Amino acid sequence: MSELAPEDELRLNVMMAGDIQAVRIDEAAMVVYGLSSRGEAAIRLHPTGRPEQYLRRVREMLAGSATGSPGGYPVYLHGWTRMGQARDKGLDCLLLLGETEAVVSVAYSNGLTDELARRVWWAMPAADNARRMLERECVVQGKMGRVLAEYLIEYLPFENNPHTIIDTVRLVLQPGLVDEAVRKKLWNRGAIDNAYHVGFLETMPDDLPTAVSPRGDWHELNVKLAAMGDHPYALQLERSLSARGQAFLQTSEAMLRYPADRDVVNKLLNALAAYFSTLWNATACGDASVNGILAGADAFCRDTASSAGQFLKRFPEYAPEVRAMQALSCMNSDVAAPVLSRSTASGTLMRQKLEPITTPILQQIAILRGQEYSASEPRRRPRK
Repeated sequence: MSELAPEDELRLNVMMAGDIQAVRIDEAAMVVYGLSSRGEAAIRLHPTGRPEQYLRRVREMLAGSATGSPGGYPVYLHGWTRMGQARDKGLDCLLLLGETEAVVSVAYSNGLTDELARRVWWAMPAADNARRMLERECVVQGKMGRVLAEYLIEYLPFENNPHTIIDTVRLVLQPGLVDEAVRKKLWNRGAIDNAYHVGFLETMPDDLPTAVSPRGDWHELNVKLAAMGDHPYALQLERSLSARGQAFLQTSEAMLRYPADRDVVNKLLNALAAYFSTLWNATACGDASVNGILAGADAFCRDTASSAGQFLKRFPEYAPEVRAMQALSCMNSDVAAPVLSRSTASGTLMRQKLEPITTPILQQIAILRGQEYSASEPRRRPRK
């Protein structure tokens, strides 16, 4: 293997002996960059042999200086560290190796700090790194939170993978990262691609940036429920019939009628179930199929010894709504798995295959919105 040119070896040793925080290598230009508290330094390499062999020698020299091991970053650790299992101790040393996988391992690490995030971002400003780092509360609350969110929002129009869009929107909507104008802009994009709206349903289900009126009997309900205090069914019923709950249900319904792909379906169903999760009960969920859940929820609500049955003793007029909430708390992505696992269909064909799943869910949403279910658009259901 080619030895390092004397001038390269000298300059690299001087750089590594200083207050170095991170290293990155531009392989095309054959330049090594170093970040320190004083700024950025650049060392142009002078290969004495084939460039790839010379760069390997450079990395061996960096690894020997940073970790005492000239072997560089072990290839067999690549997948392991992408799972966030890199040891918290010595993460700063991984940023001195000039290895992209080492940088990624720090971005994925549970021991990431806001300062390490700054160094990672200098070494490898990639969208996936930004998303993984924004999963850490210390980064969201630190100086890098807004920096990473701003980059992801700017890059978002170029993303076409629904899963990536949902993940990005969910992360940038965390408190303190974006202002109201940016939230509204992201919401409006959902009119073209409803994957954007899933991120809102996951992150801020009670504060969607859309104006919807409460259900007509919401004020009357509040008066009736005043004596119930913190009863879970009272709280969830009030929440669902309020303006914020109707906005959530209206958005969920629109997306469930025309989901873009299976990622949207799965994430949407999980967001719906999470919204009603305070009512989840294993007995009420039946056998995990849609029909089994509906039957289980009905039996649970009829059981006067159950919490739902006790609530309905006092408010029998809200039996349809309570059954609907109970059923929706169980209808996560598992109910769609038997269909989606047997088909690679998307678009209209996927929606047709999912109708046995989505129709009963839409019927429960229609009940909570005070409407009669329609395969096209729901109609207002008169209150008895």
